[in-house]
Amino acid sequence: MNVPANLKYSKDHEWCRIEGDTAFIGITDFAQSQLGDIVFVDVPTVGETLSAEEVFGSIEAVKTVSDAFIPVSGEVLEFNPAVDADPAIVNRDPYGEGWIIKVKLADPKEADSLLTDAQYKELIG
Repeated sequence: MNVPANLKYSKDHEWCRIEGDTAFIGITDFAQSQLGDIVFVDVPTVGETLSAEEVFGSIEAVKTVSDAFIPVSGEVLEFNPAVDADPAIVNRDPYGEGWIIKVKLADPKEADSLLTDAQYKELIG
């Protein structure tokens, strides 16, 4: 299972890449493998400010729909247009082209409370 060391992780299987006061957020390789073939991603929260662990959207796979939770508080700036056009990119490249949202962080230090790669590996076994 691919768990990059340069990212932070939530217990809800989202990852977070911090760049200054901005975070890129997506779902982990583990999460996409559990969901199966992703056919639709819905993010109705662009422009909204959300608190950590609130639902920012949903991910629909062939057999299920799953809520996506924001791991850090902030304003949802953008829904990745590549994912909107081709949701399966999340299956193919969950940590790269398959990022889902870009967020302006309310408090960059909040990311310190997220899991490290080692802690996330332990969580998923």
